Amino acid sequence: MSRSHVPFRNSSFLALLLYGIPLGLAIGVVIFLPILTSGEESVVVYTALDQEFSEPVFEEFTRQTGIEVLAKFDTESTKTVGLTQALLAERDRPRCDLFWNNEIVNTLRLDQAKLLASYDSAAAEVYPEQFRSKRRTWHGFAARARVLIVNTELVPEDEEPRSIFDLADPLWQDRVGFAKPLAGTTASHAACLFVAWGEAEAQAFFRKLKANARVMAGNKQVALAVARGELAFGLTDTDDAIIEIDKGLPVKIVYPDQQPDGLGTLFIPNTLALIEGSPNPQPARQLVEFLLSPQVERMLADGPSAQIPLNPAVKGSDRVESPQTIRAMEVDFDAAAQLWNTAAAFLRQEFATAN
Repeated sequence: MSRSHVPFRNSSFLALLLYGIPLGLAIGVVIFLPILTSGEESVVVYTALDQEFSEPVFEEFTRQTGIEVLAKFDTESTKTVGLTQALLAERDRPRCDLFWNNEIVNTLRLDQAKLLASYDSAAAEVYPEQFRSKRRTWHGFAARARVLIVNTELVPEDEEPRSIFDLADPLWQDRVGFAKPLAGTTASHAACLFVAWGEAEAQAFFRKLKANARVMAGNKQVALAVARGELAFGLTDTDDAIIEIDKGLPVKIVYPDQQPDGLGTLFIPNTLALIEGSPNPQPARQLVEFLLSPQVERMLADGPSAQIPLNPAVKGSDRVESPQTIRAMEVDFDAAAQLWNTAAAFLRQEFATAN
């Protein structure tokens, strides 16, 4: 197990309590743990990006700086919603220093709740303005696209889906899938569709989707089901699709809604946000600068997740398209965040008990 995921390595009450060790037990455990030497630092990160993708980045940061990263990961099914709720619950006594979200809507919800600290990052200045907060409370980088993963053995080329609307086509009844839209990028995608289409049209689409497609636990499960031939195609993220392609399985990526009048493909950035009143603000700022560096976007682009760089100085991966190479969906993320409560109430009603 890596250093970034072993908080018990240090005699830190924060690390012990963060992982659910009761206070009494923590006191006893600390006696047997090594004492931190003078000058050692740590930073607590709540991380929605999959551990297999984010952990090597944390390890490189620790190697370069000596600062330990105490990472709290979440499950595939709860993702950003679980971490967001934890941050809201801890607002009076923050445990987290930095929130690395793998999407943006829930970061904006935390910003609206005034949980985020402003930080004028030098590294962020080169990023496009649409991917950074005007108040410097969050910084976007390393995007993923919302795509259709298609099993090429089950779907002839001339029958390939071209739009997210194909997921609701009765022709593919029970042969397509998508992740439950209550967390992660699927929830962000839903909120963006509520803004783009309006409430009534978005609700009608999701009802059709529920009646026609299988509801999976997460995007990874969608990609796996398509790769195994259990589904003909499904809606997922580029990182989950690329993993199945790299295994040599009979799948391909289709970037949806590329017609001249089409909606376009949605690109969702990772976001970084410092937590107001956090216990370790200075090492957290150092970590933000590192994560926004060209080195990290290059690591994420070249790695198994094939993240899409937003820093104009970093060349994108040949394995995935970018907003510069295909038609991207135009989206107002702030409006999506403001509409989230309305969208979430409907989605919970429709999908809370869906399998």
